[in-house]
Amino acid sequence: MFIDTEEWLSDDNPYRRTLRPHVFKYLDFSRPLRRDELLTYTGLSANRTLLTIYESDFLLLPRKDFGAKRQDFEEFYSPRLKVLGEIVRPELESFLFHFLGEEISVTGHWTASSLKAYLEDYARSIRQGSDNKAMAAILGSADPVHAAKTFLIQLAGDFLLESSAMSRNILGRYGAIQSALFKVVIDEYGYGVHKTKHSTVFERLLERCGLDSSPHTYWQFYLTSSLLLNNYYNWICRDHSRFFRYLGAIYQAETAFIASCQQMADMMRQVFGADAEVQYFLEHVHIDQHHSRMVLDELIMPAIESFGEGIILDIVRGFEEGKLLGDIAEQDFCQQVRWSDNGGKYKTLHPAIYARIKEGSIHPKMQQFVEPRGELSVTHVHDGDELCHIQSGVMRFVTGHERYTLLHAGEGTVIQRNRLHGAIIDSEECVYNIYSIGDHQKCL
Repeated sequence: MFIDTEEWLSDDNPYRRTLRPHVFKYLDFSRPLRRDELLTYTGLSANRTLLTIYESDFLLLPRKDFGAKRQDFEEFYSPRLKVLGEIVRPELESFLFHFLGEEISVTGHWTASSLKAYLEDYARSIRQGSDNKAMAAILGSADPVHAAKTFLIQLAGDFLLESSAMSRNILGRYGAIQSALFKVVIDEYGYGVHKTKHSTVFERLLERCGLDSSPHTYWQFYLTSSLLLNNYYNWICRDHSRFFRYLGAIYQAETAFIASCQQMADMMRQVFGADAEVQYFLEHVHIDQHHSRMVLDELIMPAIESFGEGIILDIVRGFEEGKLLGDIAEQDFCQQVRWSDNGGKYKTLHPAIYARIKEGSIHPKMQQFVEPRGELSVTHVHDGDELCHIQSGVMRFVTGHERYTLLHAGEGTVIQRNRLHGAIIDSEECVYNIYSIGDHQKCL
């Protein structure tokens, strides 16, 4: 189910996810990633794999043609796959999330009152408004519609399964805060009315924008950081020893969403017109003001009263981790938009660098590929800058869903490190070289 596909998009099949398993033997998951390594190829592979493992806990059913997908359904939920996933899951979690302990240090003497003041100060700063770099990147893009759709695709990985991760915490027995958390989950599920369920409202938003609303249709176009953020919430919810960390993280998310959803609604109207579908975002502007206060007053403060001030460090850590991962995802998205916008620029950098390779003034490692028409290179990233040079034939170099640059014989482009891309061959045969040039600026 997880091998490379011949299509960019999943056909309403939530079980098939491209993980490129044939490459795993070349990857080293033994040493945890540093922050500056999160967006590497190994990081992308680990995130794709870990999310697949986590989501075997959730019931996912296709909308149509279940009979044709029955074998995949049974394999996805099979004991064999479950056991294999559990074997590698702890290693992948350590590999991806160890860096949080290196990046965030929580010190000092915290009390219930000092924590409340800290969190309320954050809420006040959110209400006063702040710059949203992702929205600025969309509105400043050379193709705002494509950038906006790329942003919605990043949200889709989580929002189409909305609250599934947090629902891991509503089972068991731990007093009144369990019931308070259940009220948040009920809100997300539209109080049992399917048309008001938040994921249903998000489906309508996607469809109005011309996007498919089936879960993981755009699996190949999820950025590494989007997967990482999704995995983080599954990680801290699946491991109940991190429950108090989750309380801090969910407070940060619910509070930050108040302002960001208003900014998202404003962006949608600017990009798609005054009648753009924005109900999903406006609903969260309203409900998350309530959820933010509820998490603080009915979850966090009662938890401290019940379980002691010793849990505060976990709450603060979760809050800071949520902020950090959100910042990383925002920066990654902005960089992808800029890189995709500048496809022409990176194409024009090619001749000067290739000339230096031909004259022998630089000697990068080279791999040559010979591929037939229709050959699809599943989306991936490179750990350093690469130069793609077409020897013969035509390549459609893909930088996002429905966005590409055509490269003919003698042409090429610079592939910037950590930027998600793929390719498909548009001629009977294409011969191309990939040069590992490190930092392309040093080659000019």
